[in-house]
Amino acid sequence: MGLTIAQKIIKEHLVSGEMIPGKEIALKIDQTLTQDATGTMAYLEFETMGVPRVRTELSVAYIDHNTLQSGFENADDHRFIQSMAKKHGLYFSRPGNGICHQVHLERFGKPGKTLIGSDSHTPTGGGIGMLAMGAGGLDVAVAMGGGAYYITMPKMYKVNLTGKLRDFVTAKDVSLEILRILSVKGGVGAIIEWGGEGVKTLSVPERATITNMGTELGATTSIFPSDETTKAFLEAEGRPEDYVELKSDDDAVYDKIIDINLSELKPMIACPHSPDNVVEVSSLKGTKVDQVCIGSCTNSSLLDMLKVAALLKGKTIRPEVSLSISPGSKQVLSMLADCGALSDILASGARVLECACGPCIGMGFSPNSGGVSLRTFNRNFEGRSGTADGQVYLVSPETAVAAALTGEITDPILLGKMPEVNMPEKFKIDDSAVIPPASAEEAKDIEILRGPNIKPFPDSKPLGDSINVPLVLKVGDNITTDHIMPAGAKILPYRSNIPHLSQYCFGVCDKTFPERAKAAGESIIVGGNNYGQGSSREHAALVPLYLGVRAVITKSFARIHAANLINAGIVPLTFENPDDYDKLNQNDNLSIDNIYVGLDSGRLILKNTDSGLEIPLVCSFTERQKAILKAGGLLKYVGMGNM
Repeated sequence: MGLTIAQKIIKEHLVSGEMIPGKEIALKIDQTLTQDATGTMAYLEFETMGVPRVRTELSVAYIDHNTLQSGFENADDHRFIQSMAKKHGLYFSRPGNGICHQVHLERFGKPGKTLIGSDSHTPTGGGIGMLAMGAGGLDVAVAMGGGAYYITMPKMYKVNLTGKLRDFVTAKDVSLEILRILSVKGGVGAIIEWGGEGVKTLSVPERATITNMGTELGATTSIFPSDETTKAFLEAEGRPEDYVELKSDDDAVYDKIIDINLSELKPMIACPHSPDNVVEVSSLKGTKVDQVCIGSCTNSSLLDMLKVAALLKGKTIRPEVSLSISPGSKQVLSMLADCGALSDILASGARVLECACGPCIGMGFSPNSGGVSLRTFNRNFEGRSGTADGQVYLVSPETAVAAALTGEITDPILLGKMPEVNMPEKFKIDDSAVIPPASAEEAKDIEILRGPNIKPFPDSKPLGDSINVPLVLKVGDNITTDHIMPAGAKILPYRSNIPHLSQYCFGVCDKTFPERAKAAGESIIVGGNNYGQGSSREHAALVPLYLGVRAVITKSFARIHAANLINAGIVPLTFENPDDYDKLNQNDNLSIDNIYVGLDSGRLILKNTDSGLEIPLVCSFTERQKAILKAGGLLKYVGMGNM
């Protein structure tokens, strides 16, 4: 039996375990990346391990999230990360150099390599045939220290593409179509491989858009073949030596196959407040638009920006609409300026923002109260934009431009003929904003620069054999990490200060939660399906840890968040019977006894000590995960000599 692309890479990097879906495997990691919203904590964790130099082939620290320096906090974090990178052997991408996924694709990504990053959209690297996965910061820290990365062996899904995209129909529409088909939890436990003759018609930036958005499916990752298109991209980036061909075997076996005819697709749009709430753009014709944002790690490539510039050339956006443009990297911005496209964008009335994540994480350019905002981003979760009642829609750059020019949601096909856009054969190479690490000898004298906002990793304690605590919070389905630990310009500067950050925990759901959790001392949270979807930010586990949460009980978990809970020493459990969710109420007093036996058997009993009701819970932990929980989290487990 043949192998898929992902299976070939996994086989080559397998450290332990068997390639049987559902079984735990350990992978050697070639590359890591961090961004500053998660990076400070990841480097504090790495420092605690006592490893002097990173042991990967390549590790890069990016500054792209918290670039607004309205106080000392972000600037201090940047100095800390830069000094850690220089001392411990990482490359440092300066603020303004670009979004981690775009820059990594341009300058560092290699087909066939494994990459984990402390950002959920790390699968962007799958656009050039990398096995690229989002992970919690602690998992990334362990990988930097030479440890393996543990995942459950995924199933293999394949999407067969036929035909060719028509004008004004884009890779973003492909992403939204697969979300419409599978939903935000339809990819859980799977790697999605994109294949078929239609793949040959997609450029690397288009492929990267699709793998980036695969994160919203809950998939472990997504991946494209590495072919002549990949080769041309790497040659244009001045990295021809990094190319290797990668393709699945003809007799590879997939657990699910989905067919999509590119020629039949239409412009799509995701409505508030979920990426899978997808309809055709034409069905919302006439909906008034207040704001348009183009950029993010999903749609900020040179190809995207050149198309935007071509559509805006000689035109002016509607006076009632504000339009922001966020190029994905310094390379993209510089090339836009050199060819005159930047002038066309500026002349239209658009505002050009820094090469950073910016509005995607609520870092500036929030919509007006109740405003309708069309964004080329990957997420439209409630409140994520920085405006609690903002109505955020996800669209392609072409649909975004159409709205900016007309003032309403408009099918971009109505704009007429798509201007011809030609990509250059060679990209402009300038790595001056990437600072290499010091030598091992020089590193001995480098001082780590710390600011007063940088606080230690929150302490945890070993898991006891029983828990007797109140149910301090009960939430519903599809709770995202943005619900648990919101982002935005007011909150992100405190990513390295868990005590301060804790006051915002679950602020979208229940502003009283932090005080009630602290008052309880220790507690349990109950949730519905797909709990913890979205960002890989481990703060969504570390802050509940700081607030005394000992266990989270749900109908189901998102992969990365479940792993982050275990790493933090919080026990993730699920209802044996999902209907039992309805039998629990906030403030019920709960207990779980004989936990150690239950971890081994995979079955525990939750007792409501107020009513006497007993509810069966299930879990499935590996021996390693059990040991991590008993130790009080991954950092303490590693401190015992386990890597």
